[in-house]
Amino acid sequence: MFGVVFPNRSFPLDISAFSQIDTFHWVLDMNTFVGEAYDQIREICIFLLNNFTLPPDKALAVYIQSPGSPFQFCGAVTIARPSAVLSLNWPEPGGGQLQLTAPDSAPLSAKIGVSVEDLASLPSLDVVAEKRIERLAMKVGENLFNYMQSFCGVDGSKLIVPMDILDHWFKKFQDKAKRDPDYLKGFDL
Repeated sequence: MFGVVFPNRSFPLDISAFSQIDTFHWVLDMNTFVGEAYDQIREICIFLLNNFTLPPDKALAVYIQSPGSPFQFCGAVTIARPSAVLSLNWPEPGGGQLQLTAPDSAPLSAKIGVSVEDLASLPSLDVVAEKRIERLAMKVGENLFNYMQSFCGVDGSKLIVPMDILDHWFKKFQDKAKRDPDYLKGFDL
């Protein structure tokens, strides 16, 4: 049905590496794979196998769970997008909540969950890309604000800026990006 690879960390793993919970849900216990170093695994490549046909309105969704935290959506693959490399931004263990366990209970482990879901019910196929774009937009906006502040005056509770400030900022921004290809990468932290 599907396979996964942890880039630079594993050979391809097929569905047999996962525990099947029910017809549409599978879980990979990261303790058996990497132990407590699960947070060092930063990416997963998931792919549909050639002989598996997923209905066009369905997706194979990927979730991650740190010990004691709820599952968090990472992204998905569909028949139109049969493979994807997804970033794994592991949530804080315990989800920021105090976890009380019995002293003799088994330790909690991190997990990767995969499930077949309705495509329409998923927020986005690539959550990390959306967050990266949002961070980039915020950094560019912050750069503009800081530039404008250096040229503005104050009139009561209003900032007064020259009319052509946006043109100057945009030209300066473009010139820096052309001179230094890594300039824009600095905005994506």
